[in-house]
Amino acid sequence: MTEPLVTIDDGETAPAGLLEAIIASEESATPPRTLFSVRIHRAGPGVSYVISENRPARGGVGYVSQLWRQGDDGRWRVVHQHEITPPPAIDTRVWRLAGAPLVAGAADGPLKGQTLAVKDVFSIAGQRKGVGVREYLEHAPLEFETAPAVRALLDAGASVVGIAQTDQFAYSIAGLNPDYGTPPNPAAPGRIPGGSSSGPASAVALGQASIGIGTDTAGSIRVPASYQGLWGLRPTHGAIPLQGVTPLAPGYDTVGYLTRDGEAMLTAAAVGLSGAPFTRPNQHILVPQNDLTPDAEVAQAFITATRGLAPNAERVTLPDLGELYQAFRVTQQAQAWRAHGAWVTAHPGVLAPDVAARFAAASAVTAQREAEGIAARDALAEELDKLLGEAILLVPSAASAAPLLTATDDDLEAVRVATLSLTSIAGITGRPALSVPLLRVEGGPVGVSLVGPRGSDMALIREALAWMRNMGEARQRRTS
Repeated sequence: MTEPLVTIDDGETAPAGLLEAIIASEESATPPRTLFSVRIHRAGPGVSYVISENRPARGGVGYVSQLWRQGDDGRWRVVHQHEITPPPAIDTRVWRLAGAPLVAGAADGPLKGQTLAVKDVFSIAGQRKGVGVREYLEHAPLEFETAPAVRALLDAGASVVGIAQTDQFAYSIAGLNPDYGTPPNPAAPGRIPGGSSSGPASAVALGQASIGIGTDTAGSIRVPASYQGLWGLRPTHGAIPLQGVTPLAPGYDTVGYLTRDGEAMLTAAAVGLSGAPFTRPNQHILVPQNDLTPDAEVAQAFITATRGLAPNAERVTLPDLGELYQAFRVTQQAQAWRAHGAWVTAHPGVLAPDVAARFAAASAVTAQREAEGIAARDALAEELDKLLGEAILLVPSAASAAPLLTATDDDLEAVRVATLSLTSIAGITGRPALSVPLLRVEGGPVGVSLVGPRGSDMALIREALAWMRNMGEARQRRTS
């Protein structure tokens, strides 16, 4: 068990044997959970009041308040306890439609017993796609076939719990939706969940599904994974079929996965990427010398973590991140307008102000501006490919922890630009990027992304699993 954060109200050490008893009690809890923090208040001689926070294996956050008393034999025992566990109820901010299950998977397979939260951009036979917009859903036809990316997971034994919410047209990385509400972020309460795969991410983090299947165009898997402490994979562009998936920008769209742990990610990816060409990155690790984020706490946490994970990493200078963002943005805008401009024009006033503003900007991209953007993007992609080669690049998955729900529009836009400057590295090159929950700052979790050569998806997951095991062993040595 990871060493918990411990606070003693009187500022002294914990009573002898008490912390060990608390940890032993949590290790035997059913269903299993990880002790995250402990606050101890001495209520008198041999009596302590304890409030602890835990992370159940099925997801979410739990709280336990206990009264402990020390017996004549010196052993500590619980004499009173009250628990608050994550609610199992269906939340319509997370789910547009749910069942028990909604679609049953095959009777056997590598994903038997796994449950899926499917982003509301995938076709499911007998259902409609709503793309996060209530007006769109009302006129959407029934789908006759299930998207191959979802079908592959069903055939491997996973069952679809339901259709999970998305940001409108998947054109956001915030997770806000005026039609259905903002899904919760159980890893950072009071903060946004990240999008546009917001529903699947929250469903997985809450423990209401074990695998989220979504899309990542500009960071829509990696950002909610970062904000909610999940594993998130944006695969090599084109590695997973996009048939039956509503596009945003086909030149960048990918199907990806969200899980609570790396082993689940490894199994899901092995199924979804079956038949895709694989490559193995070399053991060379690259860390940018660029100033990657204006958030000083994230920057320092990233530097500290990467020094521990890859002490021999080579520091490299990436192309100007602002130029990467601009080239990505204009080409994405042109594609998004071709995909949805006609519908947006025919339905004025339907979309959220931020999404409407993005489509308005997209409508103004001329053929010449797009051509210039394509030329700039291709030149940057070539430069990045030469620089990165077959190595693994480490970057923060997002420029900050999840912003507060009360953040202003200007603050959210600043975070969006800073984050897309990072996520566009994989978008422009078509490389896979795996977000792993390795950092934590005051505002909550932040992921580290492993960006590898095209086709290295599975190798990235295995590399990250090895890092996590090494970190766990190092922590155990320090506490033993």
